[in-house]
Amino acid sequence: MSIFDLLSLSQVPKVTSSVPSSSIYDLSIGSLDGKTINLSDFKGKKILFVNVASRCGFTKQYKGLQRLFEQERERLIVIGIPCNQFGRQESGSSKAIQNFCSRNFGVSFPISEKIKVKGTNQHPIYNWLTNKLLNGAVDSKVKWNFQKYLINEEGALQSIFSSKIDPLSKEIIDAIKK
Repeated sequence: MSIFDLLSLSQVPKVTSSVPSSSIYDLSIGSLDGKTINLSDFKGKKILFVNVASRCGFTKQYKGLQRLFEQERERLIVIGIPCNQFGRQESGSSKAIQNFCSRNFGVSFPISEKIKVKGTNQHPIYNWLTNKLLNGAVDSKVKWNFQKYLINEEGALQSIFSSKIDPLSKEIIDAIKK
């Protein structure tokens, strides 16, 4: 699976390895319950960032994300990041999002506060994930809900998976086991 398996991307840019200008571990984000998720707490594990939404055709992927989290919890943390920038499919409050995820999918992996993943006021985590100068790997764009960014155990951007790629797909499982 290529790092460039993005929705409708026909021209795949070359991956060049360079030194990132910042570390993903320097960043944090608020959780739905108002606490802080410090990414430095996950050093030594892979991190799968997924921008999520409650009213999207891909929302059923919560079930696969939860199962993936349970199966790989020794080596992987999944972080769901609600975003309302794609079709206004995550307009609920923090409490509503938390209730939805718990009630419908039994989600126990961390869910962050609702943020912007692109454009003006893009959250620093997504600025790092999408900016080659920061991540040292590739520039990318978040194209839709449930796009996935995999960070390796050393904090480097390893893979990007489109919304269409199921969390339990062979591509994602193989990338986690690398």
